Amino acid sequence: MNDMNMIFERRSVRKFKDEDVKDKDLTKMIEAAIEAPSAKNLQNWHFVILKNRDMIARLEQIVLEKNEELSQFLNGEQKEKFVKFSKYATIFKNAPVTVLVYAGNYNPTGLDLVRKSGDLKTAEIIEKAAPGIHGVAAAIQNFMLAASSLGYGTCWMTSPNYAIKEIESFIGLEKEGYHLVAITPLGVPEYIGKRPPRKSIDEVVTIIK
Repeated sequence: MNDMNMIFERRSVRKFKDEDVKDKDLTKMIEAAIEAPSAKNLQNWHFVILKNRDMIARLEQIVLEKNEELSQFLNGEQKEKFVKFSKYATIFKNAPVTVLVYAGNYNPTGLDLVRKSGDLKTAEIIEKAAPGIHGVAAAIQNFMLAASSLGYGTCWMTSPNYAIKEIESFIGLEKEGYHLVAITPLGVPEYIGKRPPRKSIDEVVTIIK
């Protein structure tokens, strides 16, 4: 139980082999995901597993079309950079499975009372912390770690979110109050890159005694 290798060995994967993801392995990943903690134990997550290649191709096209639409508001180098970035926002097309993660609504503790008190600044800070997303993020991490331990690759993606309205309409998830927050491709890695550098512990930790 002290083996943390899967945490340190996980990588973001962007190239995949043309191999199926076994259903039994998918079940294990979801089982790991739903063991994540969540505020008030609401378990406010929902995973859409997309295995239909035609739908994945259409999903890619939706993101590309939105990229082209938005790029009209840019000029020169900025426009070129945004259009070029579309290849990173559509890497899910390279995998046999695309996983879309939705989050349900969450009302932070005390938020309504803070609003009633007239302290809108504090209310804004509470909302900015987005506590309802914390558990969903933990579930995504569990899913990815489980995938890695089973020999699969994933990549946490939020870059396609500028097309979130169009994606949600296309997927058509009928689950009231839920909205798309992240996407990950899923498949057997064709190539695993080097571990990107991490900030030092001193940079990210403050100890108060």
